[in-house]
Amino acid sequence: MSFKDNGADEDRGLSEFQEIAPKERVLELRLAIQRANFAYYMLDSPELTDADFDTAMAELKAIEASFPELDDPDSPSHKVGGGISPLFSSVTHLSPMMSLDNVFDQGELLRWIGRLDRSLEAAGSAGSPPLFFELKIDGLAVSLLYRNGILERAATRGDGVVGEDVTMNVMTIKAIPKVLKERGDGGTVPEILEVRGELYMPISAFDALNKNRQEQGQGRFANPRNAAAGSLRQKDPKVTATRGLSLWCYQLGECIGGPSFETHHQTLEYLKEMGFPVNEVAQCVNSQSEIEELVAYYEEHRHDLDYDIDGAVIKLDDLSLREKIGSTARAPRWAIAYKFPPQERTTKLIDILVSIGKSGKATPYAVLEPVFVGGSTVQMATLHNQDQVAIKDVRPGDVVVVRKAGDVIPEVIGAVPTERGPDSLPWSFPKLCPECGTPFIRPEGESDTYCPNFDCPAQVLQRIVHFAARGCMRIEGLGEKRVAQLIKAHLVSTPADLYSLDREELLKLPNTKEKMADSLIAQITASKERPISKVILGLSIKHVGESAASLIADRYGTLSAALDANVAELSQIDGVGEAIAGSFVQYVQSNWGKTQIERLVAAGVGRSVSVVVGTTALAGRSYVVTGTISDMTREEVESRLREHGAKVTSSVSSATTALIAGFAPGASKVSKAQKLGVVILTEEDLKALLAN
Repeated sequence: MSFKDNGADEDRGLSEFQEIAPKERVLELRLAIQRANFAYYMLDSPELTDADFDTAMAELKAIEASFPELDDPDSPSHKVGGGISPLFSSVTHLSPMMSLDNVFDQGELLRWIGRLDRSLEAAGSAGSPPLFFELKIDGLAVSLLYRNGILERAATRGDGVVGEDVTMNVMTIKAIPKVLKERGDGGTVPEILEVRGELYMPISAFDALNKNRQEQGQGRFANPRNAAAGSLRQKDPKVTATRGLSLWCYQLGECIGGPSFETHHQTLEYLKEMGFPVNEVAQCVNSQSEIEELVAYYEEHRHDLDYDIDGAVIKLDDLSLREKIGSTARAPRWAIAYKFPPQERTTKLIDILVSIGKSGKATPYAVLEPVFVGGSTVQMATLHNQDQVAIKDVRPGDVVVVRKAGDVIPEVIGAVPTERGPDSLPWSFPKLCPECGTPFIRPEGESDTYCPNFDCPAQVLQRIVHFAARGCMRIEGLGEKRVAQLIKAHLVSTPADLYSLDREELLKLPNTKEKMADSLIAQITASKERPISKVILGLSIKHVGESAASLIADRYGTLSAALDANVAELSQIDGVGEAIAGSFVQYVQSNWGKTQIERLVAAGVGRSVSVVVGTTALAGRSYVVTGTISDMTREEVESRLREHGAKVTSSVSSATTALIAGFAPGASKVSKAQKLGVVILTEEDLKALLAN
């Protein structure tokens, strides 16, 4: 079953379903949505992406609005999606846990605000009252019930009226208070307190969980939301306890024996005082322009957070006005969800091919029918390695789910089994390199497959492209097409050959004019001033990443000195280790590696000596960077710190000098820093640190 993209079109009317009789299409849509709800809420295994589900729901509502005689109170368009698993007892909520209606662009949001103003005016309230902005956390809704300050019951949303009793599992989640603390102003704990929130799995916990599952040969979870739902619905609470789940509270439900409130923001402040986690982004907004700015900002920076969001929620802040305009059977009229462009969509997998990287690693990738996802059109997506293709069991011809989050490489999450044809056959990893015909090898204990032919054309190409990349030697204009042209003309075959290129030879190449040739020669010449750490990084030495390259450069100071490196000496450097040391030494002692370095030195490459540890005030200090810095990328911040002699690591430990926290820092890093007593620096502190 297919659905058209709801996108930002304003006329989602009859044109979307003219091909099928309305009555038949309504039945088809209702069945698809009900099946999707069951798979999503009960099986934690979605059949439709969020975008496809929203498209189907929008189409169903459009038909029901155009043909009132086809509308039905039991239609999923009027109900909260969900259900009750037989694994858990059922719980009736004190009041319904409703869904939210959606908008998909700024125009629709402004029209909703207009409808809200008219509803308030009809209810006798003139003017535009304050609204409240929250992030839409991509998790699962839960209700927490406290009696005299003790957590008595936890339940999922279920169908909105009846949910699942998950109390024992929720008891294992550290972020959820089990006993409420007294307020600072001496206020007493309410007799009955119900709190609603979104249970989620931090991205850091999700990545660690998938890494562990992959190492054990188990299938990866598709996304943090599915992982959170599956982790909560465990028979054994001990399993839930290991999954690192957390919570953001977004609503105060019943409150008997407690204070009264006039606004939503007062209720959230109260919950914070009682020890509940409330998202730091939640805030009052006083104008449409302020809402537009916040929506645009978080749509751009959603991937800077350590939790998934799929939009924003705009609410009336005044609680009495909420009562006046009420709700539909499914959703409140006083709130709306603004949905960001989807990160996951379904499309057809046309073929599975294998690419060869600079080290010979063979990576399978999917060739797809073009699909708009994550803000761009995707035609190819990674499948990681041979084992992941087998675990996901994706095949040419399948309908697959594609995920693209921000700048992350698009990835195929898995197939939609119900769309697979009866003649489908599993895909087999090739035995020979598609570029040079050499038999593949797979080292024992590794998940990756390699082409062992060092002279494989693909490896030759990728080594030069990597060397010229912005993160290494920063030679603009040397992308894959240009490098392939140089190789075909027998002008280069190694990175060192770039420094022997002649202007007249370049001008003989097709479509190469004087300005282009002069620019490339100038870029190559300028790259000689790049720090030694960038040269080492550009040599494509196995296991030697940016951090290790910086540490090795700091230790030896010059490329010539690095030729005398030995394993014992390198292994003593904190952050290097035997695997990196062994790989680096093997490279510099090989005829090819030694020749490359000698030729680079002779060409004058690497004259910009890296900072030697001990020469600056930051030497020997260790920093971790989290969150967004306004005018520098994460890589630029880390590079600047290393240039001043500091060490940069990815995780906070007792050896960390300070955690540099920009906007929307990782909650787990901040929490660990506070626990260990590690100093937390702001963006302003960082700039002062680098300036001094």
